[in-house]
Amino acid sequence: MAVYTKVNKIELKNFLKNYQLDELSSYTGITEGVENTNYLIICGNTKYILTLYEKRVAEADLPFFINLLNHLSAKDIASPIPIKMKNAQYIGKINEKSAALFSFIEGSSTKKITEKHCKEVGKALASMHIASKDIDHIRQNSLSFNSWENLYNSIKGNLDKIKFGLSGEISDELENLRRNWPNDLPKGIIHGDLFPDNIFFINKDLSGLIDFYFACEEFYAFDIAICINAWCFESDYSFNITKAKRLLGAYQEKRILSKKELKSLPILCRGAALRFLLTRSIDWFIKPENVLVIPKDPIEYYNKLKFHQSINSANDYGLYEYN
Repeated sequence: MAVYTKVNKIELKNFLKNYQLDELSSYTGITEGVENTNYLIICGNTKYILTLYEKRVAEADLPFFINLLNHLSAKDIASPIPIKMKNAQYIGKINEKSAALFSFIEGSSTKKITEKHCKEVGKALASMHIASKDIDHIRQNSLSFNSWENLYNSIKGNLDKIKFGLSGEISDELENLRRNWPNDLPKGIIHGDLFPDNIFFINKDLSGLIDFYFACEEFYAFDIAICINAWCFESDYSFNITKAKRLLGAYQEKRILSKKELKSLPILCRGAALRFLLTRSIDWFIKPENVLVIPKDPIEYYNKLKFHQSINSANDYGLYEYN
């Protein structure tokens, strides 16, 4: 979440006339995240999230995201529910940007990740993968493995400004991934961005998943790799195998990983680390003026990539009892 597009009270009130809502009480821009513009809206005593879709979200993909959230809600997955307008549509326009209104998820993201949080994440991730199996509309992964070479080429001349020698290291890693990337793992709809700021908790119990704008058809195990990177490292970038074991164990209570998925987990974790190293590096160099957005440090994912390069087996992620 972020604030790229400013919305004044008159513009917002005119937009909200499309809905059957109580009178607008207040609205506040949300600065977390980097993808879209988001506001917390309060109408009467009811909270909503207003999302204005920015450049990274393709207009053609919006029906998929709306359909996915409605589908997950029907399967009792705690996630934002799209609010229907008076004309029975979900997407409107404000300040020439496509926009939608969603239910508010109570709770907050955690700044101090515990083993209990990781267990909740694993359970929720597996539930989401299972719940989305019968969805009738898919979306291709626009940031799949095949796109990373182009991402790299777009910034390779600047990468050494982040860390000397980084461009050459990423080039070497891309070559390794090309040789070892799997092509026949179980796949379906993944979240694709299940970071701590995209999961809310109430007293360490998971209350909801948000921000599905990277959701797409991809290997389920790649979603797990993203979560291992996001949830199982400490602030000094050391890996916490106990947290990984809790996350993976909870996942497998609902969906058992295949032998191929287990074998591929180290290379998928390397790929997930590289993917976020690349996109964070791009965001690092593109800092629009007068925008309420906080870019994230790409070096975090460089350090995580270096750890995964030392891993040979899923045993090192705490999965030895499943091999």
